[in-house]
Amino acid sequence: MLVSINENDSLPIYLQIARQIKEQVLVGELTVGDELPSVRELGDALGISLHTARNAYQSLSDAGLLQIRLGKKARIADLDLVSRPTNAQLLKLREDARDLVVDAMLSGMGAKDVHEMMDEEMDKLRLRSDEVPPGARGRGK
Repeated sequence: MLVSINENDSLPIYLQIARQIKEQVLVGELTVGDELPSVRELGDALGISLHTARNAYQSLSDAGLLQIRLGKKARIADLDLVSRPTNAQLLKLREDARDLVVDAMLSGMGAKDVHEMMDEEMDKLRLRSDEVPPGARGRGK
């Protein structure tokens, strides 16, 4: 697992970490059962507080992406066991998407530009996924 912090990003550090781990799961760089560094190891490696590292892992656990057990390292959860998104989760995703569109359009982007930006981001994730060796992909090892 490779995570970096961008001090110039307005996104809180714990959400930067969570976003990068989510992307790594999405593209197959992290798979079911993979252990993540302990909160202490993550904090030491990134020079962040244990509280910040714990918040990152907790947000991923709340989303069903991590299994956290006291005294054990966090592991990537079996996504096949995660239920379909709840209405509350779908509503939150819609609100996040709306915020993104509003911010983009306030920055001067038109609807076509926003669509192109989203398509580019989807393509980047697909390309990263394609670079993962077939044996490293999947729902388990």
